Amino acid sequence: MKMNANSRHGEVHVIKTVWGVTFYVSNLKRATEFYEKTLGLEKKYEYSSYVGFECGGVELGLVPKLKSKQKASTPSPSVQLLVNNVEIFCKELKDKGVEFIEELHDEKWGGKQAAFKDPNGNVLEIVQIDWKKYFDVSAKGANSKT
Repeated sequence: MKMNANSRHGEVHVIKTVWGVTFYVSNLKRATEFYEKTLGLEKKYEYSSYVGFECGGVELGLVPKLKSKQKASTPSPSVQLLVNNVEIFCKELKDKGVEFIEELHDEKWGGKQAAFKDPNGNVLEIVQIDWKKYFDVSAKGANSKT
């Protein structure tokens, strides 16, 4: 059995998966409405200190930690949300008043994506992947140019 620095009593500790992503927000009610109504995520539960959404097996959480009208620091990490049809979803979000910081575009690795911010400045991306192209590019390796 291979052991690492975190091993005790013969146990090997490895990261299994991403369990959840939590955003700090200034207005929990407004943020909850954005993620539930604008993005269409299913709310799992809601407390005064936390709201959790189901997002493809990963919990997306909201915690009221920012001061009123304070935005997330930049640059902050982005979260990519995989969708079936990025063009249609992009149009639906625009129709709901979402302003994009990066318009819909193709990536060399097989993605088609666009980026926007939630009401607190957290960056979200919607992406559709051409899986054949993605796996072809991945098989060639990270160092090759496509």
